[in-house]
Amino acid sequence: MRDISRSKSLFEKAKHFIPGGVNSPVRAFRAVGGNPIFIKKAKGPWLYDEDGNQYVDLINSWGPMVLGHAHPVVEEAVREALQSSPSFGAPTAREVEMAELICTMVPSIEKVRMVNSGTEATMSAVRVARGFTGRDKIIKMEGCYHGHGDSFLIAAGSGALTFGTPDSPGVTKGTAQDTLIAPFNNLQAIQQLIDQNSNQIAAIILEPVVGNMGCVLPMPEYLQGLRDLCTKHNIVLIFDEVMTGFRLASGGAQQLYGVTPDMTTLGKIIGGGLPVGAYGGRKDIMDFVSPQGPVYQAGTLAGNPMAMAAGLAMLKHLRANPEVYDHLDGIGSALADEMNKQISSIGLPYTINQVGSMLTLFFTDQRVIDFDTAKTSDTGLFGKYFQCMLEQGIYLPPSQYEAMFFSTAITDEVMELILKANHRALQALA
Repeated sequence: MRDISRSKSLFEKAKHFIPGGVNSPVRAFRAVGGNPIFIKKAKGPWLYDEDGNQYVDLINSWGPMVLGHAHPVVEEAVREALQSSPSFGAPTAREVEMAELICTMVPSIEKVRMVNSGTEATMSAVRVARGFTGRDKIIKMEGCYHGHGDSFLIAAGSGALTFGTPDSPGVTKGTAQDTLIAPFNNLQAIQQLIDQNSNQIAAIILEPVVGNMGCVLPMPEYLQGLRDLCTKHNIVLIFDEVMTGFRLASGGAQQLYGVTPDMTTLGKIIGGGLPVGAYGGRKDIMDFVSPQGPVYQAGTLAGNPMAMAAGLAMLKHLRANPEVYDHLDGIGSALADEMNKQISSIGLPYTINQVGSMLTLFFTDQRVIDFDTAKTSDTGLFGKYFQCMLEQGIYLPPSQYEAMFFSTAITDEVMELILKANHRALQALA
């Protein structure tokens, strides 16, 4: 058994000063049981906790650590930027360079605005879409997560197609009524909502590859179908690529699937792991943002020089080394294939969804294509699986409804460790 006494002590202390003892709910391990692990440092594919235990990291800060932790290229960029002060609250050359780089790499983005988080990016994108169209309502997909903005903390009502209802105290019914909910991968549902709310819908926002109900892929023609509907009805199509941007391809999921939205939200990776976000899109839409246009949005730390330095180092490396994506795809495909062989021989119910360096093992025998099918998973079984893997030094996302993210730091030797641990964990569950 691992000694996690210091992590336990820190968690107990944290609960006196931090709500639930954590600064983001999933970190509390409530979905998988046990106590959260407090991380002290990380390098390459490895995490080290406060008790000195070592883990293979299959979360990678929820996506941005494509090159693994503390990559020399990113570290050096941060070290250099720090010498000039961590913040100015004024324009810098790096902001311009970052904006140009993003516009060059992401198909949909002609202009971009930096913010401080993915949540800020999605909130701002929806506001701009409303200002641009003069409409109030948006459509989001059930199970897609776009941060903790009020417009997104909305649950579906009793029917599949419905006005939303608040999913958190503090979200008003008025806000919820402007958010419509549809199942992911269901074009008919989108068409019905558009018909029922003619000329009222400003935007459709979704994760083109979902990471927040587990990894769920778009069905063939789904993304293009959304593109066609939005074009026909003058609705702004927003791809939330906070997780998939620069991870599934240099131009994100929109490049991978060949479908160009009107706006895109980004986060995490464009700061090399430092807090950052961005939203961008067509020039005519982005010109509605203040001070060019009437839609107000601001941020003192937007374009922070530390985050810009780290993100530039990361994105320049990815652009100069396109083979990174073949490497990541190979890791994801190999793990999916081997995990499939291991679990199919044991007889547990399962579905594996994988694209590139994102993967989720669902404990259900149903094909997972939306939130309803994801919810057929045996979350109790996943909790046991999680704890078995953690005990063997493999750090998975602490929820059935999250995706694993792989990095180029996973070597053949590390892959072998993951698969051996997976085999033992599955054997223990059988």
